[in-house]
Amino acid sequence: MEKLMALIIYVDDMIITGDDKKEISRLKDYLATEFKMKDLGGLKYFLGIEVARSKQGIFLSQRKYVINLLPETGMLDCKPADTPIVQNHNLAMHPDQVPTNRDRYQGLVGRLIYLSHTRLDIAYAVSVVSQFMHSPSEAHMGAVERILRYLKSSPGRGIMFSKNDHCQIEGYTDADWAGNVTDRRSTSGYFTFVGGNLVTWRSKKQKVVALSSAEVEYRGMAKGVCELLWLRRLLGELGYPSNSTSDLFCDNKAAINISHNPIQHDHIKHMEVDRHFIKEKLDENIIQFPFVKSEDQLANILTKVVASQAFYNSLVKLGMNDIYAPT
Repeated sequence: MEKLMALIIYVDDMIITGDDKKEISRLKDYLATEFKMKDLGGLKYFLGIEVARSKQGIFLSQRKYVINLLPETGMLDCKPADTPIVQNHNLAMHPDQVPTNRDRYQGLVGRLIYLSHTRLDIAYAVSVVSQFMHSPSEAHMGAVERILRYLKSSPGRGIMFSKNDHCQIEGYTDADWAGNVTDRRSTSGYFTFVGGNLVTWRSKKQKVVALSSAEVEYRGMAKGVCELLWLRRLLGELGYPSNSTSDLFCDNKAAINISHNPIQHDHIKHMEVDRHFIKEKLDENIIQFPFVKSEDQLANILTKVVASQAFYNSLVKLGMNDIYAPT
């Protein structure tokens, strides 16, 4: 029977994991003969990410990172906010905007980008504020401070990874058409799950202006398909090949119909490459696109500002909570 072992290295930090304790011990002994090493035991902290274990599973958070960030940015005594960004924020570049300290702004946004490695709840807000790095205004700085105020309300929020009885790969994809008031480009995003656990996500403004909501959803679907294919390939390399079809849930019926329609319509000729790519994966039975209602679309929080209650309901469904919060 084949054994699996993974060695993860970042500069002088190392993680060793696998399914055979004896093999792991042998590898550590060998590495110790070649390098000066110190065994810190079970993984608890790595690159600012804290690891906590329980009967429920493995919990990842950046609580210490947030707790250190607030006093360093002068936001320790700020009033907590219930959401990371306000509804109808209309953040954009304006000719009469009041400039703010660019170096401070870039430093804060950079730290928030790193924090979003485990804080998917701030992914959309960070995606928005990162669009103004070259010329930030006081309004943009206010949006950054709003994210910090939200972090104060729940510094220990993170992701729970539970053991389930399957390794099914699936995802949710969504897009907000022409949401940017400056250039009318759209924001798309996706969540992907392996074995019922959230593993990757992305919120990003698209590079081109979409002519319809179907087009922007379709381009977002293409990015989601790429991510699912990468996960399938990665699991295959780790010894867990996926033989079942992966679901990519979408709430736009027009985009789903385009993906299944073999006829090239005039209004989608400019999406021809994406269309052929998606159709190929559909024909190979690798991907399918089940329809999901908008209210059940988890990726909504990556593309737009949703109501507070819907926001927190999505976080629960995504397996995000705060084990450090008082009960």
